[in-house]
Parts: sequence; C-alpha cells; structure tokens
Amino acid sequence: MTGDRVFTFLTETPLGKMQAAAQNHSIIGLWFVGQKYFPSGVEVWLNEPDYPVFVSLKSWLEEYFSRKKPLTEIPLSPSGSDFQKKVWKILFEIPYGETTTYGAITTRLTAGGKKAAAQAVGGAVGRNPISLLIPCHRVLGANGSLTGYAGGLEKKRALLELEKNP
Repeated sequence: MTGDRVFTFLTETPLGKMQAAAQNHSIIGLWFVGQKYFPSGVEVWLNEPDYPVFVSLKSWLEEYFSRKKPLTEIPLSPSGSDFQKKVWKILFEIPYGETTTYGAITTRLTAGGKKAAAQAVGGAVGRNPISLLIPCHRVLGANGSLTGYAGGLEKKRALLELEKNP
C-alpha cells in the first residue's frame, strides 16, 4: 500500500474483528484481524470510521451477515501484480452462494490467453487483499474440498454456510 494516507476502521462481525483500509474513496483492503497476509509496513493508518466509503462498506457487511446478497456497490482498488488482478477479477465474478475451483480459474485464464498454473492461481487467491468483497472463500479444491483460506478454514466454512442459507 503506497501513496497518500490510508484510512482505516475496525469492525466486529459474527466471525470476528475485521480491519478495513481505504484510499482515494476506494477500499484497498479488508482482512480478518490476525489472518495470514495481514498487511505490514503501512506507515500511517488513520482511524476514520466515518470515511465515506466505509459507510457503504458497513451497509454491505450488515446485509451480508444478515444472510442477504449485498446490493451495495463499493469501489475497490486492490493492489497487486497484473496476474493477481486477473485472478481477483475472476473471483469477483463468482456469484453469491456459488463456488468454483482453482482448476476452473486456471482453465479460464488459459482460455483467455494467460498462461497459468494452479499453484500460481492458489497464491493469487490467497493474497487477495479484500476478503468477502472479492470472494476468495468461494474457491474450493478440485474435489470440492475446503482448501486454503487466509482467514482460516473455519471462517471459510462459515462463510459458505452463511451464503447457502439465505
């Protein structure tokens, strides 16, 4: 995360505390506190829970954890490599309540002309900086197994269950 100031706020969810970060009126991060790949090296975090994009995020999270498909649109600006951004775009397109596999994402990238290996896709999925909004929890192993989630497999299981039962 580079650039000007990074605005942040901490919120409580049914699955634990989440830290949100925004810059230039766009979400750049949403993590479960303590999860793998939680950002480090951020020079200035400005606690600003009323920053305008956070108002929309709070509404989105309220809808989501109330077992409703969120309709609130939120500007997102994840920072990553071109490859990671391609993977995150595919994640963003996974419909609420549905899942895909790492292999299916790899196939889609390859069909689009981007050479990809399942391990590279897994690495990009794992480093998604905007949990829930870019739904990396909807990616499963080839046999439908729960594999990898930076927030932990129990949270992944809970998120998938939450989306199954509107």
